[in-house]
Amino acid sequence: MATILAIGAHIGDMELTCGGVLASQALEGDTIITAAMTAGEKGNPSSMTVEDYRRQKIREAEQFAKALGGRSVVFDIPDGLVQHNEETVWKVRDLIRSCKPDVIITHWRESVHKDHANTSKIVQEARYFAGNAGFESDFPAHPCTKLYFAENWEDSRDFSPYMYIDITKGYELWKREVAKHWFVTNSTDYRYLEYYDALSICRGCESGFTRAQTFMVRENQAKAVCKRITEY
Repeated sequence: MATILAIGAHIGDMELTCGGVLASQALEGDTIITAAMTAGEKGNPSSMTVEDYRRQKIREAEQFAKALGGRSVVFDIPDGLVQHNEETVWKVRDLIRSCKPDVIITHWRESVHKDHANTSKIVQEARYFAGNAGFESDFPAHPCTKLYFAENWEDSRDFSPYMYIDITKGYELWKREVAKHWFVTNSTDYRYLEYYDALSICRGCESGFTRAQTFMVRENQAKAVCKRITEY
């Protein structure tokens, strides 16, 4: 069985963009770990303080991960202030070393959101340092060759799907659990659930699956259609 580590800028980023894959892999027996650089607390509803919403979002992340038999990690970084610096890279490096993932998923490098773009840079550098034993820490080095970038409407510049993953098996679990995130169904800024639900149909049509989610890769590799993300 594999371990999959999905690292987003905010709680909800990975749950939406690759949650169908995470749910499908969980049903196959894989270990799922979601991580967020920040809770995304500044999208709080008017009836709730930023701090109260942060606590709620952390509970939502825990609930989603638990439903998949996994766990969640949330870094103590304020929403909107994810910095691409050595300190943050080391934190993510140690997360990778402690989790020992077979697959890492994060944001695509091009984004209109600074937190997303910085998270992508952080994860890519941290993955390198995690695998290099010359950089010592409290955890042994752990190389992870599989790094994929999830499809996000805010990260669409130069994103062209290279890998299509069947999410049919985990679709119902994903949709039920991701809908428990307040912003997914209550946001007045964007129709998150409808968008990603419809997108999974479109990507399924393109790949021959009932439902699919897509990813970019580090190199200009041939497009792939896979039942499981660990196959590629």
